[in-house]
Amino acid sequence: MDHLNVNLMLVGRTGDGKSASGNTILGRKAFKSRPSSSSVTKVSELQNGAWEGGQIVNVIDTPGVFDLSLGVDYAAREIVRCINMTKEGIHAIVIVFSVRNRFSREEESIVRTLQVLFGTKIIDYSILLFTGGDDLEEDDNTLEYYLTHDSPDSLKDIVASCKSRCVLFDNKTTSESKKSEQMGKLMGMVNEVKKGNGGQPYMHDLCSTMTVEAKVKRG
Repeated sequence: MDHLNVNLMLVGRTGDGKSASGNTILGRKAFKSRPSSSSVTKVSELQNGAWEGGQIVNVIDTPGVFDLSLGVDYAAREIVRCINMTKEGIHAIVIVFSVRNRFSREEESIVRTLQVLFGTKIIDYSILLFTGGDDLEEDDNTLEYYLTHDSPDSLKDIVASCKSRCVLFDNKTTSESKKSEQMGKLMGMVNEVKKGNGGQPYMHDLCSTMTVEAKVKRG
């Protein structure tokens, strides 16, 4: 029944809502989460839950592996370790940003670092998840408007490279219909990514530890 499994890996900067988004995806408090500038998640962790039709969703929550203070060496090894957590590989990499925070150099470096370490193909597996949907709603704003009018060119370039696979999450909502709508949009994009990659997940052999370590040393 492995074909019913969906394996997602959450990456992003500390404080942008990775763990909270993982909890929203799974529909339960599986990961420790709190607004903080220091990472609550210390080691990568895999949790799972059920989606429609009996589909099992495996979510890997990573520490702030792209926090610049930790270095690219740490990021590379931790991402490889995450990919090895699932025998099937990763179906989608969910890059988490927050509309509450100014788009920073750290966030800009996430996609670039992924590409340097694992090749440009990694973008074909990437989905952008923006947290802070409640803030945009309070301002009577939309994600589309935010990305068009309130974001820097560097973020617009990332959105374009990911073929506009963007979803907005309100991790504070208690509305079951909103939760279902958010998950529906995300899973629709996951299925789009799977289809675009011929159903083949991102496997460890595409980013062997030796290759990654060589790139780290060159960098």
